[in-house]
Amino acid sequence: MTEAIETTTSKSKGKAASPAAFDMPKFELPNFEIPKMEIPAAFREIAEKSVSQAKETYEKMKSAAEEATDVLEDTYAAATKGASDYGLKVIEAARANTNAAFDFATQLMTVKSLSEMVELSTAHTRKQFEALTAQSKELAAIAQKVAVDSAEPVKESFGKVFKKVA
Repeated sequence: MTEAIETTTSKSKGKAASPAAFDMPKFELPNFEIPKMEIPAAFREIAEKSVSQAKETYEKMKSAAEEATDVLEDTYAAATKGASDYGLKVIEAARANTNAAFDFATQLMTVKSLSEMVELSTAHTRKQFEALTAQSKELAAIAQKVAVDSAEPVKESFGKVFKKVA
């Protein structure tokens, strides 16, 4: 019986000795290389010019955008200052008109006759009409100055652009 066991183990040892039967076949992948070709000088030159022109155009656009931003900042600053000046002038006029109204009311309290009241009322109305006319002229002048000052940076910018074009 030991002989039978020895022969079966020797047979199984013989089968285990051939591992090449279970190996995966080896495949070699084809080598796909990009063909190396020389780019003609004309194409290279065109490509270089295109890149150069793109860079120049980018720089010009960047410069123009920066100039436009500066113009907008200047315009905004002028408009803000002008609006502030206009608002202060309106407040000043309102204060003057309010003081005049209180002065008129105080003077009306001291009136002793109807004719004196009519005379005082007429004088106050004439004085207020003159004050309102002067205030309107001042406000119109400030509004005009604000418009001119706000438009000046834009006007200068367009002048520079047209000089560059010409």
